[in-house]
Amino acid sequence: SRVDGQLVHVAFREGQFVHQGDLLAEIDRRPFEVQLAQAQGQLARDQALLKDAQVKLERSRLLDSKGLIPKQDLDTAFASVGQYEGAILADQALIASANLQITYSAITAPISGQIGLRLVDEGNIVRAADPGGLIVITQLEPISVLFSIPEDNLGDVLRKLHAGRELRVEAWDHDDTKKIADGVLLTADNQIDPSTGTSKLKAIFDNKNNALYPNQFVNVRLLTDVLKGAVVVPAATIQRGSQGSFVYVVRDNQTAEFRPVTLKNTEGNDVALASGLQPGEIVILEGMDKVQDGARVDVQTPGQTNSFAQTNGGTVNGRRGGGRGRRNGL
Repeated sequence: SRVDGQLVHVAFREGQFVHQGDLLAEIDRRPFEVQLAQAQGQLARDQALLKDAQVKLERSRLLDSKGLIPKQDLDTAFASVGQYEGAILADQALIASANLQITYSAITAPISGQIGLRLVDEGNIVRAADPGGLIVITQLEPISVLFSIPEDNLGDVLRKLHAGRELRVEAWDHDDTKKIADGVLLTADNQIDPSTGTSKLKAIFDNKNNALYPNQFVNVRLLTDVLKGAVVVPAATIQRGSQGSFVYVVRDNQTAEFRPVTLKNTEGNDVALASGLQPGEIVILEGMDKVQDGARVDVQTPGQTNSFAQTNGGTVNGRRGGGRGRRNGL
């Protein structure tokens, strides 16, 4: 509310979708109508006094031209006219203020969105200074999503934004298993958070199906580039040691080979490799803790009932590395 008064009418329902300009509530306007009438009466009075002062000024000018009155009386007549002209301007301002208060007594929606729970009822006294307000309207269409990326990836994103590229953004559920909505990157913050080494980005979603909700937690995937012909393996096949990242590759003679690899990008449970593995090579997916370089491996192919294959000292499960297009996401 922008004025103080008694709430006399509530024109919305909780949870209702409203459009900008829709009537939400009305405050008793009678006190403001009284103020308007008073200001209009004062204006009429001052206009009459001004007319009388103007007549007296003309008479004083005539008498002064004949030398029949002192100069002071003419100055007084001029001052009276100026005084009532100023009073009329003040009266007109009071009338405009009263009309504005009457306009503010009808509360309309400032934005389009969904109404939350009602905070006041009809008959309550509301004040412009109340911190809680009457209701909360949340914009849903479109809706923004804020997320952060490491500062090391910010430069690539900014270059594409400044070049006019439209970067796709996907919102996924809390478990990162189901895509909720598609949007585009709107902008990036103008500073990096020194405590986390990340920068905030803002994406916009049309949200026509209202799949996204205010303050909802989502996982965000930002598509910055497409890697064509990349070798992709499950993240579980990547091992890390003192020599860096590596995988176990199954040779043609059914033995395990220690193979250092260079990682390029990770998205979900998939990892794109920059080097170290060729398309079609088989990597070990499970049982790596029991595998050694040169150990014999019996590969479990798809369709076999036993989900594990025997090796020297344990069981492993093999997975073939794939060469396919790869989306480079953050």
